[in-house]
Amino acid sequence: MREFLTIERIDPIKRGVVQRLKDFSEIYEPVEQHEAASQSDRCIQCGDPFCLNKCPLHNYIPQWLKAVAEKDLKFAFNLSNEPSPFPEVMGRICPHDRLCEGDCTLNDGHGAITIGSIETFINEEGFKHGLKPFFPGITTDKKVAILGSGPAGLSAATYLLRSGISVTMYERSDRAGGLLTYGIPGFKLDKKIVDRRVGFLVEAGLNLVVNCEVGKDAEFDVIADQHDAVFIGIGATKAKAAKIAGENASNVYAAMEYLTAIQRKNFAVSYDKQFDFKDLEVVVIGGGDTAMDCVRTAKREGAKNITCLYRRDAHNMPGSQKEYKNAIEEGVDFVFHASPKEVILGDNGKAIAVRMIKTVLGAKDESGRQKMEEIKGGDFTVNADVVIMALGFDPVVPGFLAENGISVNSWGGIIVDEKFQTTTAGIYAGGDCYRGADLVVTAAYDGREAARAIAKSLLK
Repeated sequence: MREFLTIERIDPIKRGVVQRLKDFSEIYEPVEQHEAASQSDRCIQCGDPFCLNKCPLHNYIPQWLKAVAEKDLKFAFNLSNEPSPFPEVMGRICPHDRLCEGDCTLNDGHGAITIGSIETFINEEGFKHGLKPFFPGITTDKKVAILGSGPAGLSAATYLLRSGISVTMYERSDRAGGLLTYGIPGFKLDKKIVDRRVGFLVEAGLNLVVNCEVGKDAEFDVIADQHDAVFIGIGATKAKAAKIAGENASNVYAAMEYLTAIQRKNFAVSYDKQFDFKDLEVVVIGGGDTAMDCVRTAKREGAKNITCLYRRDAHNMPGSQKEYKNAIEEGVDFVFHASPKEVILGDNGKAIAVRMIKTVLGAKDESGRQKMEEIKGGDFTVNADVVIMALGFDPVVPGFLAENGISVNSWGGIIVDEKFQTTTAGIYAGGDCYRGADLVVTAAYDGREAARAIAKSLLK
């Protein structure tokens, strides 16, 4: 270990831009064993590892880096899978530059350890060698229902099944995975990766019910009566509005509507053809990872020009910097310091342009972030055939919450205590329906901790 002075950081190899724009396959090439070992060998094994502390799941990063360097794949695999419900997913999609790699000690002049790619390597290589996450089988008479099969739900299911508790998962869509399946494009996360993890859970005893929306296709109180506890992990899927004139035009779309439609197209199932944007001028408003997913998807779908408008600068974009860089490489145009004021409509009532106003970053607010200030007289327009709003998401508040005494806060987030239990005993919640739109890794944390609390309560 500690070979950072003689071995430099090497980022994973990406497929060439021309090649990768032809499909939705993952853009990063798999890391070879010798590369993973040598990159792991750079770790200095900090006494107080910042990477572990910055990870919401508190993954055993230094420990599995050491195991990889020593070529102990089985130990690394087990270490990786103990605190994380799907490490091969997190290795691909986590914003490592903002979390573990961003806090790596070697970032100060030597380049952080390539934690994400090594995490992916450990698991993919482990699967090749026949390694699988361990589940004991259903060993208790306790039953838990999970509403939603996104990151929080899959995580909760993982840790409940590890406790020998029977789990039935209800998913309103036709496939499990939630955001992992229909919200994150295949060039970041191959859907076979998600299917494989779901398969492990089904093999472990998960009863998966798809095409079933609780409150519509099944009654919440009936489900609650049939189970010893319920975990709600329904995410946050309501698109935030820009609250500007013209945004309700028929060719102004919410980001998740677009991403879901194109993923359905890639699954070769029915989808809404209005989302075929080939040869069109596409404008995306927003600066997070969802906005990057939209612009990069539109590029692969053959849009003529793609412009991303963001009210701050590149440094202040809330998403991962690597996704922004990937979008730049792929030919997306960015306009910074621009805030939307109006969607301009043509005679047919459809959007033809977006009126923007130039902005500048001013004094810092209480959080330490610079406030955005508009420049008087700084109006300009950007032509658009279609506009995609990627401004974030709020929780949807289904009627069964209030009907069952489950309280929400002022913006619709489910209220939970320190054990992730809602205001109704035996009903738990976690992920974006409690936090608001956040990271996959924080949803995974919520699901894990809620499952542990449920197991502790049921298995007294």
